[in-house]
Amino acid sequence: MTPRFKRLVETDRPAVSLTVDGRAIKALAGDTLMVAMLTHGDALRTSEFASLEPGDGRRAGFCLMSACQDCWVWTADGHRLRACSTPVEEGMAISTSQPEASWASLL
Repeated sequence: MTPRFKRLVETDRPAVSLTVDGRAIKALAGDTLMVAMLTHGDALRTSEFASLEPGDGRRAGFCLMSACQDCWVWTADGHRLRACSTPVEEGMAISTSQPEASWASLL
């Protein structure tokens, strides 16, 4: 998978370790979750409605100012965060799908 973001400058900040869906990644101090995640992948999450609407799938952020619902991610204990405005912290464990969420199926 090709990362959506490529870091060009500011590479001398201290490294921060975190996990996303159990996969270890590195970010730099001061990065948001969105920057950290899109530097390592092409999306933040898959839409919870992807199974109902085939064209509604991978999400990579929309408004980038904490006003929409596109960048929601969750902590290991189920707290919802906006990836676009949440700074990374050492040891964070992030999930890209809502813990214990189940959606009704119309099929």
